[in-house]
Amino acid sequence: MSNKFVGAHTSAAGGVFNAVTNAEAIGAKAFALFTKNQKRWDAKPLDTKTIEKFKENLQKSGILPKHVLPHDSYLINLGHPEDEKRLKSMEAFLDEVQRCELLGLNKLNFHPGSHLKQISEEECLDKISEAMNRTLDKTSGVALVLENTAGQGSNLGWRFEHLAYIIDKIEDKSRVGVCIDTCHMFTAGYDIRTREAYEKTWAEFESIVGFKYLMGMHINDSKPDLGSHVDRHDSLGKGKIGLDAFKFIMNDARMDDIPLILETIDESIWKEEIALLYSFENQ
Repeated sequence: MSNKFVGAHTSAAGGVFNAVTNAEAIGAKAFALFTKNQKRWDAKPLDTKTIEKFKENLQKSGILPKHVLPHDSYLINLGHPEDEKRLKSMEAFLDEVQRCELLGLNKLNFHPGSHLKQISEEECLDKISEAMNRTLDKTSGVALVLENTAGQGSNLGWRFEHLAYIIDKIEDKSRVGVCIDTCHMFTAGYDIRTREAYEKTWAEFESIVGFKYLMGMHINDSKPDLGSHVDRHDSLGKGKIGLDAFKFIMNDARMDDIPLILETIDESIWKEEIALLYSFENQ
C-alpha cells in the first residue's frame, strides 16, 4: 500500500463537486481545485446543495479531505503596498478560507505576495504575516499553506528564508504550512536533479523552514533553467529537471501522507503521469 497521495489540479467548472469527479477519472488519490473563479474578485456564495454534493462526491471517491489542496485566486496580494488594494485582497482571502471551512477542507494554498518594487521585502513579508494572523483569528480549522514561488517579478516566497520569516510571525503555528512547487524551487535556484543536489536542497529546507511545515507539493517539471526565476511548468521528464528528482520524491518518506499535485501543462496525460509517479515507488 502506497503512502503517497498523487493527483492533479482538476477543473471545478460547473461546480466544485466536479473537481472530485475529474480527479477520480485520472486515478488521483489527491487533488487541488479553485473553489471560485480564480480570475475574478467576486463569487457567488457556495449554496447548501453545492456543499452537500461536494462532500458526498468526496466521501464516495475515498479521497480524504486532508489530501485536497484548494488554491486561492491569483488576484490576491496580501503584501500589496497600497492599503486599499491590500484590504481588498484580505477580504477576498478571508472569503476563500471560509469557503474551505464550508466544504470541510483543512488547507488553503496561496502565493505569499508581491512588493511591486514599492516597499522593502521585509515590509512586504510583515504585511503578509499580519494579513494571515488576522485571517486565522476570524476562521477555524483551515491551515494557510504558503507556496514557494519562482521569484518572478517582485514575487516573494522564492527563498526558504522568506517562508521562514513569515511562519515565525504567525501566532497560531498549528495552522500554517508550506507547499513546495518543484518547478518554482528549481527556477528559484534550488537544484534537485541529482541525489546529492536533492539531499542538499532538502537539508537546507529542513534547517531553515522545517519538514513539520510541509503540507503539500506541486509536482512539475520546468521549461526554464535552474535559477532563471521564470515560472513555466512542463510535463514530467520533458523539462530541465528530468525524471530522477521525481523518483527521489516518490521514495522519500518525508513526502508521505500529503497531497502531491500535478500542475503539468498537458492535462490529457495526467492519468499517465500519475501512474508513472506511482511506478517509481520502491525502484
